Amino acid sequence: MGRKKIRQFSSEEKTKIVLALLQEDVTLAQLSSKYSVTSQTLQNKKPQFLEHASTAFDPSKVVSVYKEEISTLKHQNDELAKALGKATVERDWAVGKLKSFLIICKIPLSKPRLFTGAVFLMQKTTALNTYTIACKDARKEK
Repeated sequence: MGRKKIRQFSSEEKTKIVLALLQEDVTLAQLSSKYSVTSQTLQNKKPQFLEHASTAFDPSKVVSVYKEEISTLKHQNDELAKALGKATVERDWAVGKLKSFLIICKIPLSKPRLFTGAVFLMQKTTALNTYTIACKDARKEK
């Protein structure tokens, strides 16, 4: 048997339910059975509604909060894009160096089974910001 589908309420429906709860014309149990929601959920929504009720009368506050959040997220997105670009450039450079190294060692790229006995090491030298690629034969080390 499948899981029970959870009903999603729109913001208008949630507001209507909480306002009915605040009017106290109907009991909590009656509201929870009418809308098929647990009484605990309704109890949790009431303080949340009251906490954010002031924003209904001050929309500029909401807009400023969202603008700040958008600017923060844009700044974070720019930083992540720069980091991704840098990592991509470094990876592409390392792949190019590895390919040129394999050509110098005359190891064909078309036959990956030839790589089973070799261990490739790539190490970044931080002072010079250069890479050193070394190829060791793992069979000789045994």
